[in-house]
Parts: sequence; structure tokens; C-alpha cells
Amino acid sequence: MRTRRPGYPYGFDLTVSGWSRWVDRIVASQAGDRVARGIIAQHRGHLVKTTGDGLLATFDGPSRAVACTTALHTAMAQLDLPIRAGLHAGEIEIRPDDIAGIAVHIAARIAGLAAAHQTMVSSTVKDLVAGSGFAFTDAGEQQLKGVEEPWRCYSLVPTPETG
Repeated sequence: MRTRRPGYPYGFDLTVSGWSRWVDRIVASQAGDRVARGIIAQHRGHLVKTTGDGLLATFDGPSRAVACTTALHTAMAQLDLPIRAGLHAGEIEIRPDDIAGIAVHIAARIAGLAAAHQTMVSSTVKDLVAGSGFAFTDAGEQQLKGVEEPWRCYSLVPTPETG
């Protein structure tokens, strides 16, 4: 049986540059997974799955998802693991060991737009966190693969409070 509920999918990808540091990155990545699990839990998130070089999590509110990405950026930088994050808010389909739906797809595509050390969000997330103290720069309308209409995306502006 499949059920649907509102959720805030979030994904991040590790960026790996160069084979010479691959083994070091694998060790750091395993440590990163442990750290990420703790940070996600601290922000009331649910880790859905890891993908080897990334992860997918849901949160009960978009401000917690944004705050989680800032904490992850800080923690992963200490492990020399630059990450990129993408956030979108929408309905998700819950499966036994995964989630699916257009909101998950959009979050993944937005994560793909982000550079290392960057969090990109949809206009939906930006609107939902208005007044929460987060600042964004307009990244313009983006054509996301597999999505009919373009989506306006924003880049989270790091501050001393958000890393």
C-alpha cells in the first residue's frame, strides 16, 4: 500500500575531485555518513536513504531542512567533504524503504544545480521560510530535467549564523 503525505525532501551530494584522494574520501565519507545521521536527527529529520555519494532525507518543516543543510556544510567542511544541497517542499509518496514523487524529483534536480558548498532551494521553500532569518539570492528560472515548466531557484546566502 502506498500513502502520500506532505514532506520536505532534501538531498545532498558529495563532490569528489581527483582519484588521488579517493581512498581518503571513502574514509571521510563513512565518517560523514555518521555525522550526517546525527545532524539530520538533531533537526528532526528522517534519513530515507544514502546513495554512496549522497543522501535523501525528509523534515517536518522547511526551516529545519534549511538549518540542517547549514549544519551539514559546516560539519562536512571539517572532514574536507564539500557538499551541495537541494531543497524543495511538496507531497511525497512513501514506499517501504524510499520516497518518490515529483517533489523528490524536483529536490534532486535542484541539488544538481548547486555548486560545492552551496544550498539551492525552490521558490516554494524560500516562500515557506520567510521571516526565519535565512537570506537567499535569486538564481533565476531553471529548466529542470523531467519537469515541464521552469522553476525559480534561489541560493542560500551563508551568514555567520548559518555558516
